[in-house]
Amino acid sequence: MRFSHRNRLERRIDRRMNELTTMTAEKAVNGNGHLATVATESAPIAQYVTNEHLIAEEKFLTHKESEVEHRYTGLRGYFRIFHVSAVIGKLALYLYLDQYETHRKAQLRYAKERMKTAERLTRAAVIGEKLYGVRLWFLHQIMLLMRLLMLGSETNREVNQEKQAVWLKDKLIELGPTFIKIGQSMGTRADLLPLPFVVALGELQDNVPPFSNEIAFARIEKELGRKINEVYRDFEMQPVAAASLGQVYRAFLHSGEEVAVKVQRPNLEATIKGDLKILKKVANFAERFPQLNENADWSGMLREFNETIHEEMDYAAEGKNAERFRESFKNWDNVHVPKIYWNATTSKVLTMEFIHGTKVTDLVELERQSISPEKVNRLLIRTYLKQLLEDGFFHADPHPGNLLVMVDGRLAFFDFGMVGRITPELQSKMIDAFFNVVGKDPAGIAQNLIDLDFLKPGTDAKSVRPVVEKMFEFHLNLKLKDVNFKELTYDLADVMYDYPFRLPSNFTYIMRALMTLEGIGIITDPEFNFFETAKPYAKEFMLKREGADFRKMFVDKIMGREDGGKIDWNRTWKLAKMAFKTVLNTGK
Repeated sequence: MRFSHRNRLERRIDRRMNELTTMTAEKAVNGNGHLATVATESAPIAQYVTNEHLIAEEKFLTHKESEVEHRYTGLRGYFRIFHVSAVIGKLALYLYLDQYETHRKAQLRYAKERMKTAERLTRAAVIGEKLYGVRLWFLHQIMLLMRLLMLGSETNREVNQEKQAVWLKDKLIELGPTFIKIGQSMGTRADLLPLPFVVALGELQDNVPPFSNEIAFARIEKELGRKINEVYRDFEMQPVAAASLGQVYRAFLHSGEEVAVKVQRPNLEATIKGDLKILKKVANFAERFPQLNENADWSGMLREFNETIHEEMDYAAEGKNAERFRESFKNWDNVHVPKIYWNATTSKVLTMEFIHGTKVTDLVELERQSISPEKVNRLLIRTYLKQLLEDGFFHADPHPGNLLVMVDGRLAFFDFGMVGRITPELQSKMIDAFFNVVGKDPAGIAQNLIDLDFLKPGTDAKSVRPVVEKMFEFHLNLKLKDVNFKELTYDLADVMYDYPFRLPSNFTYIMRALMTLEGIGIITDPEFNFFETAKPYAKEFMLKREGADFRKMFVDKIMGREDGGKIDWNRTWKLAKMAFKTVLNTGK
């Protein structure tokens, strides 16, 4: 058979791999908490795989890719669609029932308005509306029964939510890397999901099952075109981390540098391609029901996910992102970005400097090293304001697994597969919004929400003003430690329904990053308040940017270059007041 030789080889490698894994597990753990690396000359992949077999590896992996593509055609394809749709459908039904009181109120308001209209028409119309009311009553009873069965009673609601959240997490892992990635994004959306779901999906950041070493080693050798022992001197036989798209090993180059080797999951491209087709069909179906799209631009978010996931799958692009990020922070002594080793990097294998450090949320270890978690958090917030307001290029996945505090106190960023880009126009709108937040101008904030596409087109800013005032007052007057996201979601549910706020697609990853930072802030500092922490740094970056823009406009005016734009004196006055207050505060 075509792959019989490969299968025999795979069984021999597997046997030797098991022996070596057992031997490695028995070795003492080194001072950094990692298992000792093994010389690649003695690794099974180096013992049994010759350069001749690299061609067989390529054919084998290509064959596996085509096998995955067949999963999305014929009966298997229909079964996959059914499986995905069942999970999405059950989650949607669960969330609908979880907020059923809100939907019920909306139904009753709508029925009341219809009755008023019918009373102005004919007796038959009134009778028709009464029959409609009876139908609503029966539907209400069915929903109450379903709610009792799926959510349970009020006394055990939270326990059932936790069970459903674990069910969803397990299902996403079962569905594969595409849905694990989506679950990671959902895990930051406390505005859409109950808190137990946010907690459970947050585990997907660090708790993804690894794939086998033999597949990982085959991928490395196929991509680099060389045997492992020709590239790496020593290799740790257990991955140090497993994520949705790949896993990471610790190794040493022949030149002595300690490196992290990131290897992409097998058959990933075919899997992502097939799943995106299914999700596009689901999104197209959802567009038939406008009420499903009021609070989120699902199609837009899917397009953004499609672009981002393909960029994240390209490890060479990730390396370039890291180098661009390093350039942005080259003058920051307290920020570190790992070096990329391009001679051992391709689109599916990435070799970079290995970073030793402590997670930003490991408070005990940080305090043991005499590093202030609060200072680390403030540094993290400052770096993100620079990324968002100054650079227009930001790390879009700042979960604790991608941020380490080094022994010397530097903050290390890595995993640049998911990055966001902000146009100068969007940056300007965000800065306008911050001006209005600092100036406590609800009407201005309402207009900003419309300009940033957070409200449905055609929404009157005046009608939204009292709603924005309520939200604005609530958010600024409470410390985040006092905010229960679940209760906040319920409190604002009526507002969200009557004045449908939606998350524009270009804000998907900005919001994801900010909500993740908010979560880290609450863990590192119980008194953390995002606005208070961000305000001085935001002012600093805003004054720098806005001051440069103003100088350009002013010079253009003096020189008679009208193309420079019209000077907004109201904005200039706000800028001057902010600068004056900043100078006064600095002098204290």
